[in-house]
Amino acid sequence: MKIMKFGIPCLMFLTVLVFPAFAGDMPGPDAAELWTYVTEIEPYGEWGQWPDHQDMQPGRSPHGPLHVIRVNDAALTKGHPKPSGAIVVKENFSSEKELMAITVMYKVKDYNPMAGDWFWVKYSPDGTVLKEGKPKGCIACHGARADEDYIMVSDY
Repeated sequence: MKIMKFGIPCLMFLTVLVFPAFAGDMPGPDAAELWTYVTEIEPYGEWGQWPDHQDMQPGRSPHGPLHVIRVNDAALTKGHPKPSGAIVVKENFSSEKELMAITVMYKVKDYNPMAGDWFWVKYSPDGTVLKEGKPKGCIACHGARADEDYIMVSDY
């Protein structure tokens, strides 16, 4: 009886207290929140890669001569468009394999329907925000593959 009297309220309190930490709440379209999410909450270095685009690959301007792409589980869903919550992280390297920038595409429901609802960010290697939001250059270039949900390097 004591368990019922005190145990259930304690369990309810702990559930309310602890559950949000495991809820996997996605950040809003905010570069600082997104950086925290992809580097601390769900570290992108532990994510997978598209089956048709593995390891370090040759790149092109403006991203640099080499890149590595990691994608979260939502972005690993086959087909287009990708669901809200999909995140694509591209590490951009020099020809000497020095990390130059990290660019991120993050699908946010109703953020920008005219461009696939992608929120775009370019970070320096230390996480300083260099560009964010709806950069015209990103959208114009990736718009060439609007039918593939603005994803340039994978048909997965």
